[in-house]
Amino acid sequence: MSWSRVASSLAALALASGLAGCFQPLYGESAHPGLVEDLRAIEVAPIPARIGHYLGEDLIADLNGTGQTAATPKYRLTVAVSTGTQTPTVNSEINVATSATMTGDATYSLTKVDGGAEVVKGAASAAAAYDRTTQRYADLRAARDAEIRLARALSQEISLRLASALAAKTP
Repeated sequence: MSWSRVASSLAALALASGLAGCFQPLYGESAHPGLVEDLRAIEVAPIPARIGHYLGEDLIADLNGTGQTAATPKYRLTVAVSTGTQTPTVNSEINVATSATMTGDATYSLTKVDGGAEVVKGAASAAAAYDRTTQRYADLRAARDAEIRLARALSQEISLRLASALAAKTP
């Protein structure tokens, strides 16, 4: 290896390390003061069904960061979820689907606790695929795993949209 190549590599490394502190989270506290407090002050209303349980727990963890409910909520988040399953491929010999895709659509509304004024509302959708087998327990477990992954994807999408809406609001 030549000295010029070593020198250029060291120069590139020095430049990269100098820029390392320039990157900040898009919806972080330094970029939007008070955003983390607003996200932690969101109370997630109970969501019915098993996927609602998973989605509610994921939302609490994503918004609060601690996994606990808000001590003094300023906002209330209500979510309605609907799911469906599609089976795109069917084994022609045994007439059984070999894979499935679980889809989920969630509509959400964030309102202020004190006045009930709506801050933001919207919809999110996600999908999770899984393999199906002739073994009943394995099929049920794969479907449950897809449901958990679907709830996680919906939670991440809703959390990001809420952070964006709260960051854009005027203080």
